[in-house]
Amino acid sequence: MTKKITVSAPAKINRFLHIVGQRNDGYHLLQTVFQLISLTDEITLTSSPSPEINRIDGPANIPPEEDLVVKAARLLQKTTKTNLGCTIKLQKNIPMGAGLGGGSSDAASVLWGLNELWDTQLTRADLMTLGLELGADVPFFLFGQSAFAEGIGEILHPVNLPQTQLLLIYPGVNIPTIDVFKSPNLTRNHPAVTMSDFIGSAHIDQFGSNDCESVVTQKYQEVAEAITWLKQRVPQSNPRMSGSGSSVFATVEANLAKELLNQLPQRWKGFVVRGLNSHPSYNPIS
Repeated sequence: MTKKITVSAPAKINRFLHIVGQRNDGYHLLQTVFQLISLTDEITLTSSPSPEINRIDGPANIPPEEDLVVKAARLLQKTTKTNLGCTIKLQKNIPMGAGLGGGSSDAASVLWGLNELWDTQLTRADLMTLGLELGADVPFFLFGQSAFAEGIGEILHPVNLPQTQLLLIYPGVNIPTIDVFKSPNLTRNHPAVTMSDFIGSAHIDQFGSNDCESVVTQKYQEVAEAITWLKQRVPQSNPRMSGSGSSVFATVEANLAKELLNQLPQRWKGFVVRGLNSHPSYNPIS
């Protein structure tokens, strides 16, 4: 008998992103605050008694074998030595190459969902360790709540953030993360802060900066234009790029956010979303 589970995979924003160093293996050391948001992909997993992993309805420009959801399923399968397989139906809503962590969130939700579906009984810590093999921010999505992050993004401390309304703009460009982190113009020595510094800030929208933003806006005019567009319409909002781009966001009162959404240039895509403090599909696993 086949079993089925549907899991949401939420996007994230970076409230700030500081690059504080670089390891000998090339990975960058960072400090950031990840906040989950209400923009989600939807994943339906159906178990199979045979070991095949099949992805259906995923992004057309990514071959299944290169998709993180398939890699996540195969990794869990190999690690737990299960003989079961699955089909993965992936409905993409989160723009790709947008600094929103959609691919990593999808992979995390597949690990969590298949751990339930296949009854492989891994703990949250086990899943987070596996997730790190797939990407530096996959552990965050398995952590299941907004977090102050350090290291390469895998050292996580829970934080409670205002669940404010946000206007999120995807300016239509896909930015490879590796290109940003290879840039010679990227700041790699931002002075370290503490979680207390962030929590004690009077206005978290004003705290810190995104060290990737200047690199991206110099190369991608569309991102710079989106930031300027938000600054002109909501002057006090301090719009900021998420991750390595290209999406930008600002805290905006709900009615105004909807009004601005209707004013967006047609070449951009906009979303009115809410900040979250916990994963919409599952509580952290013990």
